[in-house]
Amino acid sequence: MKQVMKSRKIKPDDDTSKKNQKDNNLVLILHNDDINSFDYVIQSLTDICNHDYEQAVQCTLITHYKGTCDIYRGEPKILKRMQKELCNKNLKVTIETAL
Repeated sequence: MKQVMKSRKIKPDDDTSKKNQKDNNLVLILHNDDINSFDYVIQSLTDICNHDYEQAVQCTLITHYKGTCDIYRGEPKILKRMQKELCNKNLKVTIETAL
């Protein structure tokens, strides 16, 4: 007799899953300013957010033309550390819930 195994769906209703989902919905947003140069912002993104050069350039351009850019998505602890370091470099960044 052939046994058929039924797969059970695991519902993501537990507290851990909700916490991880909530954490993954947070994003670090860079805001445009009229103070810092492109080179300064690019260097800051590569140093603090570990962006490669091309990614940092694109984020800087998007911020310049659109006013804001999502520069990092992750856990609150990491985002807060990055936000503090970028603010210390006089860049305006916020942590917001991703849409």
